[in-house]
Amino acid sequence: MSLLIIFNLNQDVLPLIMCLNFACVIFIVGLVGIVLTKKTFLTMLLCIELTLFAVSLNFIFFSLFTYNVLGQILALLIITVAAADSAIGLSLLIVAYRLGVEVSYDSLIVLRG
Repeated sequence: MSLLIIFNLNQDVLPLIMCLNFACVIFIVGLVGIVLTKKTFLTMLLCIELTLFAVSLNFIFFSLFTYNVLGQILALLIITVAAADSAIGLSLLIVAYRLGVEVSYDSLIVLRG
């Protein structure tokens, strides 16, 4: 028996489900990376980028599925925010490297306001 009959899915919905599963796997990898690897600032920054990329992929997939451009515009906004986030994080990393300070998760907790 086919999966389409068991789950009562349309032929057009199956590629969307596969794409959303791909984005979900990327999101989970990013979350696991944020939670488990709190040793270095750079890996945390890359995992945050992965989660934002997965969210923007979800917007793009739903935009393509519903023929609506708003999801692609929101994905562009998320990518812009992610680029600004990584630029600020990398500039903090460069300044800390010049000062000779080790940047880790434990040193970031001290910066709370």
